[in-house]
Amino acid sequence: MLLAACAAISLVGANAQARAIALPPAAIYTDPPADKVHPARMEVLHIPSGGVEINGVAYLAAGPGVHPTVVLFHGLPGNEKNLDLAQAIRRDGWNVVTLNYRGSWGSPGTFSFKGNLEDAQATLAYVRSPAVAAKLGVDTRRIVVMGHSMGGWVTAVTGGRDPALAGAALISAADMTSAAKGPPAVRLKLAEDNHESLNVGLQPMADEVATLGPELSFAAAAPGLARHPLLVLTSDDGLGPRAEALAAEVRKRGGRVTTAHAATDHGWSDKRIRLESEVLTWLDSLPK
Repeated sequence: MLLAACAAISLVGANAQARAIALPPAAIYTDPPADKVHPARMEVLHIPSGGVEINGVAYLAAGPGVHPTVVLFHGLPGNEKNLDLAQAIRRDGWNVVTLNYRGSWGSPGTFSFKGNLEDAQATLAYVRSPAVAAKLGVDTRRIVVMGHSMGGWVTAVTGGRDPALAGAALISAADMTSAAKGPPAVRLKLAEDNHESLNVGLQPMADEVATLGPELSFAAAAPGLARHPLLVLTSDDGLGPRAEALAAEVRKRGGRVTTAHAATDHGWSDKRIRLESEVLTWLDSLPK
């Protein structure tokens, strides 16, 4: 009886430990303590880029002083903006800056893929500027870029060019150069399927894809990405092989890479908690 009881207690303890291990990070399901002096808040941003001011929003964490900050890039056209992820990251003590590229979702200017890359660089310059960093409470030493789908491509190229970043994270990333040498009909279909809320014609959009050369590819970004931590998350959308090849190349170059795959769709529709868990666990692992 004693052995059986001990075994039962051990089993209960083991199950409790397993459940504890399986719990997602607390910031996913727990609000931070209220700080009346330095509350969590939102700020509308107008980010100078390409002669216009694009629309942005900052989700600012509670607490005094500066905070590490994620700049989050949406995909093509950006129907899934991952704002639930932004909120979870903020609850974890990070600021999150989101933006709409030129010509997308009400931002002025004309949408273009190369313009998206310029908007990313402009946003980083904006949040690093002393006045903005002070206003938003940005720790300019700890800025991470993160993007979903086409935003993953923006993240890879931007991360490869910017050695001062604290990390880069790719979520179901799409290498936009992969369609550059394909049939024109494929590029036009890409434009037709992802055109809503973009201020650009279908044919010009398709034509620009053909100009995205190898210098803007995942492969070209690998040497620069090896300079800082990289998170690569893939899903069952057919885009995984290119992202996994990028991760392997960055590892080969001595980079610190974390990878994970989820059996879900491109938008992680039924794995939102899993997505938040992977991202927060990785962010919490970065050097302070």
